[in-house]
Amino acid sequence: MTNRELFRQIMFYGTFDRMLVVHWRGWPETRQRWIAEGMPADADERQFFNASPTWMAVGVHVDLQPYFEETTLEETAEWRIFRDREGVVQKAWKNQSLHSSVHRLHSEMRSGLEKYKARLQPEAARIPADLDQRIARAESSGFPVAIGTASMMGWIRNWMGVENMCYLMHDDPDVYADMVNTLADLTCWAIDQVAPRMKGPPDMGFGWEDICGKNGPLVSPSIFDRCVAPGYRKIRAKLESYGTHLLVWTATAWSSRCSRTGWMRASTSSSPSRSAPGTPTRTPSGASSARNCGYSADLTSWSSKKAPLKSMPRSNRRLPLMKEGGFMLIPDHLITPGTSLLNYRYFLERIRNLRF
Repeated sequence: MTNRELFRQIMFYGTFDRMLVVHWRGWPETRQRWIAEGMPADADERQFFNASPTWMAVGVHVDLQPYFEETTLEETAEWRIFRDREGVVQKAWKNQSLHSSVHRLHSEMRSGLEKYKARLQPEAARIPADLDQRIARAESSGFPVAIGTASMMGWIRNWMGVENMCYLMHDDPDVYADMVNTLADLTCWAIDQVAPRMKGPPDMGFGWEDICGKNGPLVSPSIFDRCVAPGYRKIRAKLESYGTHLLVWTATAWSSRCSRTGWMRASTSSSPSRSAPGTPTRTPSGASSARNCGYSADLTSWSSKKAPLKSMPRSNRRLPLMKEGGFMLIPDHLITPGTSLLNYRYFLERIRNLRF
């Protein structure tokens, strides 16, 4: 069974006896730490860990087209303040992977967003010249294949900032909904450029959000249902028209059954799942409609090889979900520098040795 076949069996509640062993990636500082702890400096991390990629992504460019011109505004030996290609003023430190936003779109949000909408329109320039070759490589890789989708909320949050986005949701939800619809329309156009060229249906659509914290989402259930869910449903319907029945969005955290249920009604999966303690991982509609491609794992605090399986944070209560299907165990977000090489290898080995 190839990794792609195993992925399908897991995510669609089929027949399987093990988990996929997946390595995403870490911060640059994480790699530096691992090299200091024994990983060869030129190592391909997936080969070194004997792990699979999450999936092979294919698609067209669904981000801003064209980007804004990047401009340096101020610079010292330690940091640089610049307007990035997304129009956001950033302060970037030169010796660490940390940025902080200095200024985001705020004063005239409606007129400002129109400048972004103009850069989110379908056009032939978005299609890579080697798209067919990219598709062929992905389909022959033996790994799951995903069509990339735009972000319905996370990109807007990046352009505006959390506070401004929240004000927009409250003060002018129709403008917010219009931006979501613009991104959804662009995504549907992008799917139409990719899916007909493929030999068979892609395994999923995959998009990025990151609009939640451990205590819940930044968007209320009512605003989500009114402004965001229609965009998700539009994309989901487009994927289903090509035979794809898995739409994954990362990353999510839901502290209430209500908001998580709304997410799952509009989408079909989340990745990773960062549920607050006590939050149900399955939706009330039943196991067959719920899929999660991961959960929040604190890889910094394990006692390595001496630890029993139950010491993997909350993983003991995830085992029944893994056995049932529709759930994959991968770390939450990029792996942080607090994670030792020993702990991370131990984490992967425990997954590798699971049998159901």
